Amino acid sequence: MLFDEAVQVLAASVIPWAGIPTGAQELALRARQLATVLHGFAAPGRAYARAVRARWQVGRWAARLVRHTRTGQIRPPAGSALAAVAAARDNRGKLLPLRTAATELLNVVRPTVAVAWFVAFAGAALHEHPRWRERIAGGDGAAAEAFVQEVRRLYPFVPVLAARARCAQDVLGVRVPRGGLVMLDVHGTDHDPAQWPDPDRFDPNRFLQGPMDPDALVPQGGGDVSTGHRCPGEGVTLTMLAVAVRALAGLTRSFPSQDLRFDLSRIPTRPRSGVVLANSGG
Repeated sequence: MLFDEAVQVLAASVIPWAGIPTGAQELALRARQLATVLHGFAAPGRAYARAVRARWQVGRWAARLVRHTRTGQIRPPAGSALAAVAAARDNRGKLLPLRTAATELLNVVRPTVAVAWFVAFAGAALHEHPRWRERIAGGDGAAAEAFVQEVRRLYPFVPVLAARARCAQDVLGVRVPRGGLVMLDVHGTDHDPAQWPDPDRFDPNRFLQGPMDPDALVPQGGGDVSTGHRCPGEGVTLTMLAVAVRALAGLTRSFPSQDLRFDLSRIPTRPRSGVVLANSGG
């Protein structure tokens, strides 16, 4: 399954990059746990219970990594994420609390694994749009970048994003009280026909016509990165997806019959099959 493979590949990339020492067996375990946290963070029932347990497990793991780095039992490379969070200090010059530092470490690792959801959608889109697959496999870099953007627009990681207002404020002419619930309609914004003609059609050409309005494309949050709720890793996500799309476009694989539907009431959502690829001869 492409989704499961993407989880493992992304974890195998980011965990060593972050300076975290781990063997193959533990790496596979942590990859599964991180994916479980993401899979169940907004799901009721057993999925949520599994996510809570996995969050506790990776939290203890991250805290142990930070603690062992501070005591010298682990010596991550200078400049790595683990080294940085272990040495980080607050505005009074004190080391960050262990739990806070562990959370910051996970805030680097976990979102990287989350890109697996977009990779699964990209794999389905490559199958459904073979002409684009051929262009990308032929080395058309602009086509790859446009394809990735259209995957993020059409297939959102989350349908909505919600937050509580920290203070009373005016939001586009609407008075929001302190503690009021504000929701960003991710799917609706990315499918607004005023911005995206024929919005349910997959068409990467939309992103080959010139600069886009960032407020019209919000799969990873809205606003400016420095002042809004836009993911600071959006640019990295685009790069990782472009690499994945180019690799997938060059594969010779068959695409067995499967269920590629996805549920917009599910957060996060992905193709139900996880996108199954098979050897072309099998």
